[in-house]
Amino acid sequence: MNKEAARTAPRAALRASMLRSPSTQSAAPLAPLGVQRVQFGSAPVDSVTMRQATEWLQGVLTAPRSTPHLIMGPNAYLVTLAQRDPRFAEALAHASLCLPDGMSVVWGSRLLGRPIPERVPGGEFMEQMCRVAAETGRSVYFLGGLPGAAEQAAEVLATRYPGLVVAGTDCPRPGFNQDPLALAMVLARIRAAAPDLLCVALGAPMQEIWMLDHCRDLPIGAALSVGAALDTQAGLRQRAPTWTHAIGAEWLYRLAMEPRRLWRRYLIGNARFGAILLKEWGRERTRRATENLLRPRPI
Repeated sequence: MNKEAARTAPRAALRASMLRSPSTQSAAPLAPLGVQRVQFGSAPVDSVTMRQATEWLQGVLTAPRSTPHLIMGPNAYLVTLAQRDPRFAEALAHASLCLPDGMSVVWGSRLLGRPIPERVPGGEFMEQMCRVAAETGRSVYFLGGLPGAAEQAAEVLATRYPGLVVAGTDCPRPGFNQDPLALAMVLARIRAAAPDLLCVALGAPMQEIWMLDHCRDLPIGAALSVGAALDTQAGLRQRAPTWTHAIGAEWLYRLAMEPRRLWRRYLIGNARFGAILLKEWGRERTRRATENLLRPRPI
């Protein structure tokens, strides 16, 4: 489907084409929203706003169920992780929607000449979808986080959004994914609850790979990777101040709070992201130069 068709085709028909095969192109069309998928090395990021993503997922959750959609949120660190972890890159490539969860990817997209309009943090998107779920009678299931985080976050969000249907909460012990019996019990509980939206807080890259391996066979509408969002909603982790979000300094605040745990992720990871971005920039310049050379010249 070309860009003009994506803009003019009926929204219902476009939603049906949301599932995409992995793309190796620099910018593959995101048909339902008419936006582009921008490639940062092995990690795709979709040029989508919070409003567009919310409206699309609301449509998914209120439509008859089909194959569950996977929603993930790459940031600069996850871009570098995808470059080193083929399974993680595979999970991102199979996601129906890759939210731009970081100002670094927003700024990087501008350098590449394919600007992403805004950052869409996974935690804020989860909260938006809880609001929508409460308004539309959709159910939500919270999986993962620190001990007690899923249950406490569910209580906080149900209080904040009256009418929110919490289909279940589960905080499996570390390593459950390597224990066939423990894994089977986690999956059985989700199947019994059959939620519209499954929020997965197992930490990257485990949560994304887990979603790829298991969510397609679950009776759910969609699965969303949310990282530490359940912990922050439960008050078990401190959120970065709001002012840091707009200027892209959230990573600096987190580094100041947990330097021993995060220095390698941010200081070395940011340098790796810069190298990936520079390589993509070179590819983009080469692609545009080639297009200019092949473009027919007026006689």
